Amino acid sequence: MIVIGVTGSIGMGKSTTARLFAAHGAVLHDADAVVHALYRGAAVPRVAERFPDAITDGVVDRGKLSAILAADPAALPDLEAIVHPMVQAVEQERMAAARAEGRSLFVVDVPLLLETGAEGRVDVVVVASAPADIQAERVLQRPGMTAERLAAILARQMPDAEKRRRAHFIVDTGGSKAASARCVADIVRALAARAASGSNPPADMP
Repeated sequence: MIVIGVTGSIGMGKSTTARLFAAHGAVLHDADAVVHALYRGAAVPRVAERFPDAITDGVVDRGKLSAILAADPAALPDLEAIVHPMVQAVEQERMAAARAEGRSLFVVDVPLLLETGAEGRVDVVVVASAPADIQAERVLQRPGMTAERLAAILARQMPDAEKRRRAHFIVDTGGSKAASARCVADIVRALAARAASGSNPPADMP
């Protein structure tokens, strides 16, 4: 089974790209969705211990938590130390289940895959990328988003150029969805050919 890590900066179409792989039969593991579930369940006690003001009605209030971290960025590693191991545990469980089912592709949709050094957990890194003006246009359409907030988010993320440099494959999401879908189909074919030849991906892949 080939494990594909799909990543990209905010507004780059990362999750859409991951779903395109799922359309080819890949098992999709959405790290953000797992975090949302943890904030309603298993992560609540430990988050409440460290960030009591972030809890509302027994669940983690993401808005309050974001405000706390914005005021105290140094607290982010504390949150990551709580949440990341839980997310990885779910990922490993799902990956093991997919292997047991004989699935050939497993896609991990992770926003900060490269920033957190998690690329070692995947076989192939796919970066979703679009021109900066298209990225900004998409993000600024989101409720509550401002240019200042976008700049702060980008400051915490690896530059797109560096992500592209470290990718095995790049999906250009600046055009039509059909064009992105064709790119993903090409990647799936390349990986299938690699697997059929008995070679492991991907250190020497383009």
